[in-house]
Amino acid sequence: MTEIAKALTVAGTDPSGGAGIQADLKTFQEIGAYGMSVITSVVSQNTLGVKSFVDLELDFVESQFDAVFEDIPPDAVKSGMLSNPEVMALAAKKMKEANVANYVLDPVMIASSGHALISETARETIARELLPLATVVTPNLPEAEALTNRTIKTVDDMKEAGRILVEEYGTSAALIKGGHYEGEADDYLYDGQTFEKFSAERFDTKHTHGSGCTYAAVITAGLANGKSLYEAVKDGKTYITAAISNPLNIGKGQGPTNHWGHRWSDVQPLIRV
Repeated sequence: MTEIAKALTVAGTDPSGGAGIQADLKTFQEIGAYGMSVITSVVSQNTLGVKSFVDLELDFVESQFDAVFEDIPPDAVKSGMLSNPEVMALAAKKMKEANVANYVLDPVMIASSGHALISETARETIARELLPLATVVTPNLPEAEALTNRTIKTVDDMKEAGRILVEEYGTSAALIKGGHYEGEADDYLYDGQTFEKFSAERFDTKHTHGSGCTYAAVITAGLANGKSLYEAVKDGKTYITAAISNPLNIGKGQGPTNHWGHRWSDVQPLIRV
């Protein structure tokens, strides 16, 4: 019997479905991994922005970790919104105890709408507790700037940020995403030895809510399925490009990406017009 790939997301919620836990679980399903979740924060947000959020008690978050790890150990773990240092330290502890082999760190600091999602102290905790555990960290440019305390204006700056995250902060690999950069949407993966470039044509749309969550979730599902990091990132780039370039055109603000985008020609006939 074929063993099913299992992926766990540790993050906050999005009741509008475009980001966070909801986006991750949709993506895991599309990529062929059984999705599980540990909810750290309940977030009131939509395509217009973040209204408020409530962090769950640490004991309850730990109970969720234990419920998953004791029953269905994941092949890969992704973390998204971890809003305070305490929950970051808890996540690090639980992953160490479970000997998690594949960990994708999506350092969710700023929502697509521009709203800050974590405290300043929490940024320091990411560097100390989580980066050394990560198979790959996937910051966008504002997040890479915050983590490295450097301004990023050029491709060389992007590569230097990757080097710092790997060589100084101890993560195994860093994927610096260029979605906020002018020109083509180029991302750079650094594994401590070489840089790999992943390119895509930039698509003019405002519908990118949850794009970072989704990209990292594809990578997580790929690692859970036994793919190399390069293959998982390549699949992630292809998937998120399709998700952005086939917009659903819903929401009054920065709408969600299309999690069916990679098979849009199959889904469209099923949609009620």
